[in-house]
Amino acid sequence: MNDYLIKVNEEGFPVKRNEIEVLDIIKTGNSNYHVLKYNKAYNIELLEADFLNKKLSISVNGNIYEIEIEDEYDQQVKEMGLLTVTSQKVNSIEAPMPGLIIDIMVEAGQEITEGTPLLILSAMKMENIILAEGDGIVKSVNAEKNEAVEKGQLIIEME
Repeated sequence: MNDYLIKVNEEGFPVKRNEIEVLDIIKTGNSNYHVLKYNKAYNIELLEADFLNKKLSISVNGNIYEIEIEDEYDQQVKEMGLLTVTSQKVNSIEAPMPGLIIDIMVEAGQEITEGTPLLILSAMKMENIILAEGDGIVKSVNAEKNEAVEKGQLIIEME
């Protein structure tokens, strides 16, 4: 696995940590940098930064690029499928992996729409927010806050 997967305008490039460490980078202003790589000079300006989602908008020698950075942990999470919607059946929400329920945000009889946060499952030292895959009404909640669940265990029934 690569240390980083850097997507530039949606095209991915695998990058090793040591490739970044050897770059000759000099900060020339508040959000401006001068970079030398393979005897070529680049003037880089950081236009926008969303560090939480690891997204940047930069200008390199006047050309604008949208950058997304995935570190090795982001790549592992994606590879393991932990970011996928967890509705296994049309009428049920099952645990996508073993973990501990941190919070349940819905109750029986509640009407929900697609994308509604249903619960927070802690697994592998990460909190995963499980979202509703579609519209419906919660028929029953079959787990409680602070309960350990196994992969595939029924947590919420929908109608």
